[in-house]
Amino acid sequence: MALSVGIVGLPNSGKTTLFKALTRAGASVSGKENVGMAAIPDQRLGPVAAVEHAKRITPAALRVVDVPGTGAQLLGNLRQVDALLVVLDAWSGTRDPEDDLVTLQLELLIADRDHVERRLERVRKQAKSGDSKLRDEVGQLEAVLAHLEAERPLSEWPGELPEGLEPLTTKPLLEVRNGPAGLDAKLEAELSELSDDEAAEFRDGAPGAVGEIARRLFEAVDLISFFTAAEKDTRAWPLRRGRTALDAAETIHSEIARGFIRAEVIRWDDLVEAGSRAEAVKRGQQRLEGKNYVVADGDVLNIRFNV
Repeated sequence: MALSVGIVGLPNSGKTTLFKALTRAGASVSGKENVGMAAIPDQRLGPVAAVEHAKRITPAALRVVDVPGTGAQLLGNLRQVDALLVVLDAWSGTRDPEDDLVTLQLELLIADRDHVERRLERVRKQAKSGDSKLRDEVGQLEAVLAHLEAERPLSEWPGELPEGLEPLTTKPLLEVRNGPAGLDAKLEAELSELSDDEAAEFRDGAPGAVGEIARRLFEAVDLISFFTAAEKDTRAWPLRRGRTALDAAETIHSEIARGFIRAEVIRWDDLVEAGSRAEAVKRGQQRLEGKNYVVADGDVLNIRFNV
């Protein structure tokens, strides 16, 4: 499953406009959600692709989910995302972004409270069977509920949370101010409909604000990028920091992970400086690593496998 971010915001904050800018208006509707993919700009990808004379260049991407509202049931659709992007109205002059942020944080907390209440009710009924684990969970959920009723987010919970709870108030929260002092979501949405060259010309070479948001999201979720380089397609892939070559193989395709033999690893800058994979090998800059190798940001991986 792709790593993902949920967008939240009060009415007329510009969150759906920002969603369109992030996903370049490429969205599919799943139930009441807007779902799309946001590309993560990476200045290393072009030089790596140039070494292979790649016909296609594919940046890393995050799945973006936009729900129409802030009610507990709607916010519950974001429990499986990896981070939350909070869009604040800093353009209309009728709202205070700081107050709106507090309101949204409270909405997330209420959604968690309702979620824990429902689970507690269900587990209490199940615990009547006498199962000691369920009785222990009832006690833990009661303590978690009291914590939330004291208006304290679960990011401040001192111990381990019940397995599978998926709270909203533990997720990384990245705020974006939609307005003159921050990001102009309407302008960015319009620019997203242009080609990359046309948008760059309009910005006069300045980096896009949406690209910066995407990079901040990438950092908030604590991801790195690794590359696969080939003439047909050179691609950047997102991966959790600290994950292994086998995890990287699984990210590319489950069959590659199943038949994993070894990973041929070259640092991206070594590959670019060498000018070809053969030259990098000749210089001794390629390493052979096993499935437990911890992938570093900027590694170029060629995974050998046999199924």
